[in-house]
Amino acid sequence: MSVDKDERQRHLPAGRKAQLAAYVADTGQVTVGELAERFGVSIDTVRRDLDQLSADGVLVRTYGGAVSLSTVFRTDRAVDQRLTLQEQEKEKIAALAAALVRDGSTIMINGGTTTLAVARNLGQHRDLTVATNNLLVPGALPPTAIRDIYVFGGAVRTLTLATIGPVSFRAGGGAELDISCDLALIGVGAVDADAGYTTSNLAEAAMMQEMISRAARVAILADSSKFGRRLFAQASELGSADYLITDTAPPANLRDALAASGVQVITPTTSPRQRDARLTD
Repeated sequence: MSVDKDERQRHLPAGRKAQLAAYVADTGQVTVGELAERFGVSIDTVRRDLDQLSADGVLVRTYGGAVSLSTVFRTDRAVDQRLTLQEQEKEKIAALAAALVRDGSTIMINGGTTTLAVARNLGQHRDLTVATNNLLVPGALPPTAIRDIYVFGGAVRTLTLATIGPVSFRAGGGAELDISCDLALIGVGAVDADAGYTTSNLAEAAMMQEMISRAARVAILADSSKFGRRLFAQASELGSADYLITDTAPPANLRDALAASGVQVITPTTSPRQRDARLTD
């Protein structure tokens, strides 16, 4: 009984991984179970293959599966799609970001699913004032943590469920009120040593830039899939942030650029002593 050459190649580790990578690229998003059935191997084998392909930069590992680079790097995705990407990484970032928030402080939170995760992680805080353009944040904030919530007005981007408009509020007579915050938590689409922090939408970049300008401290939130990329509009240069909170250490060139710009990188492996020092800055 002869075996088809493609079939033999499929069951060789290198050949299987190549075909698996091609399938993920074509499909966009797959589960471990789907891949195990399609390629006739165990779930543990698929997990190992995906971990290796993710480490090689071929695809992006997600909880329960993987997504293609084209899916991750597509700049305009609906919120429900983005919620399923890099879930574990976002939760790690959110917990670290929440640790920067001080009780009784005023914070600004921009649109995005990583910042939404931060809102859900504020349950241990009290007496916070939150201003946001993220329409999902008010419902995600633990009621016990909040003193006041304000939502910036403007047009609504239904794709991202965020408002687009000025970072301001007006008094009853129409005069613009001067506002500021203790900490701005800003999720971005890309981080690059030369381009700084960028996003795909011009109006969103303008809002992010204004939030940053009104903050005493700025924390940029970005998972490692966003390193070394540049999107359409720059929100700010690297040095405008006090912290970059991410899931793993940036590559050397970006790490050096952040250090030169005075940005402190916070990851899950940052020592507790280093985190405590940052909280008392």
